[in-house]
Amino acid sequence: MSLKYINLFPYSILPVTTFFLRKDEYAPARKMIEAGCNIVLATDFNPGSSMTQNMQLLWSVAALKMGLLPTEILWATTLNAARSLDLDQRIGSVEIGKQADLVLLDIPNLDYLPYHLGINHTIMTIKKGEIVYRK
Repeated sequence: MSLKYINLFPYSILPVTTFFLRKDEYAPARKMIEAGCNIVLATDFNPGSSMTQNMQLLWSVAALKMGLLPTEILWATTLNAARSLDLDQRIGSVEIGKQADLVLLDIPNLDYLPYHLGINHTIMTIKKGEIVYRK
């Protein structure tokens, strides 16, 4: 899947905040993507509105409540997020010359992740090329 960049700055969407605050209506992310918008998904780790840093929970809520596809969620939590901060030349994708920030997951494919909630699939986290977590 190829996403073209129409707008310069992606729109931030906070699905876990909507879930945490028990709101019924989520941001229209599907319509935004279909209209050519680039979106960023974040947890909004914030007391009172979303006390989680769990990106795997975010993936589940975005897929199940907002109808986003795993590939769209991947873009929205990596390269689009980096672009929104004007850091995409340094982070946000796996490329030669970029900072090695990686999360390795014990999953058979990308589609598996959002539909198996409540499980920590992380087996290793690498930050700036250094292992910072190993299961």
